[in-house]
Amino acid sequence: MTETLHPELPVERSSPLDPSPRLGELRTTEPITRLHYPDGHEGWLVTSHELARAVLADRRFSNRAEIQHSPVRAGGKPVPAGPPAKPGMFINMDGTEHSRYRKLLTGQFTVRRMNQLVPRIEQIVADHLASMRAQGPGVDLVEAFALPVPSMVICELLGVPYDEREQFQRDTRTGFSLDNDFTEIMAAFERIEHYVADLVARKRDEPGDDMLSGLIETGELTDEEVTNMGLLLLIAGHETTANMLGIGTLALLENPDQLAALRADPALVDNAVEELLRYLSIIQIGPVRVALEDLELHGVRIKAGDNVTLSVPAANRDPNRFPNPDRLDVRRSASGHVAFGHGVHQCLGQQLARIEMRVGFAALIREFPDLRLAIPASEVPMRKDMGIYGVHRLPVEF
Repeated sequence: MTETLHPELPVERSSPLDPSPRLGELRTTEPITRLHYPDGHEGWLVTSHELARAVLADRRFSNRAEIQHSPVRAGGKPVPAGPPAKPGMFINMDGTEHSRYRKLLTGQFTVRRMNQLVPRIEQIVADHLASMRAQGPGVDLVEAFALPVPSMVICELLGVPYDEREQFQRDTRTGFSLDNDFTEIMAAFERIEHYVADLVARKRDEPGDDMLSGLIETGELTDEEVTNMGLLLLIAGHETTANMLGIGTLALLENPDQLAALRADPALVDNAVEELLRYLSIIQIGPVRVALEDLELHGVRIKAGDNVTLSVPAANRDPNRFPNPDRLDVRRSASGHVAFGHGVHQCLGQQLARIEMRVGFAALIREFPDLRLAIPASEVPMRKDMGIYGVHRLPVEF
């Protein structure tokens, strides 16, 4: 008799700003449940906040790409397991190998060093808002503000010429599109890798006052290692923050009471950023971890090799951790959310992202008191087809 397959990952949303209702149902009834992966693997799905943090902090789970199964399809087809991590691709490494690379970068992303960037980030934000006003009375906020601001910041930080941004932005979009098949996705990321490799070669000949040059000058890394570390930083450094600025603005416009509260008390911006990160949870697929040994989680036996997919949107809407979780509340203390992950693989650039969002949202709200959608919210094109959620475009008027 053929075994009945368990359901695949619920990704269909009932509204643009809320995760699949099925995730909430599972969190209530089965916070860890069987999950069918498109390639045939039978693993697990975790939907509660407590269990998600437990898995992310547990060294008995691996983040190695070559033993992971993708919980979603690409181009309508199962995604094959990735190759072993290349030198420097530390997010898909465990243990001392991961720690070595991360330690080399940790000093670059301290709160103190990120705070030193605030004046420059404020200037970049101010320049783009001035350009928006000059283009007005209506713009696509993604094109005019949400995408270029973090792109320019990460370019300056890494030493990437900003006038070369279109190539890596285009390839990043291709690489995160679930409409593309795996071959197209890998080709896009390989193009970015080749671009960064060429840039690293240029930096070795003519170093600058930037992070890539600094990594080279440590003398501890090969060009291949610097290239792959730079690739990760370049992609993560603009893609996630850009999407948060875009969909975060939509969320505020769709919750006018919360926007009004933030306008009335700009000091709430720190709280508001954490709440938007929790409420929106744009990492809508994964992360995935793999059990390295037989273990028990919440009374469930997990076998070595089992893949466990963690739903960040479900964990961040867990009422056991965040009362009335489906309400956006800029006064809420949203600390403890897992939008940046948790444990040893927690997002390295989270302080930079927070600063960009605090500065960006505060200035946007202050400079454009009449900001509003130019089209009905139901017509805003959402990134349902992308691994990272957000808005494709956000037409606004002011």
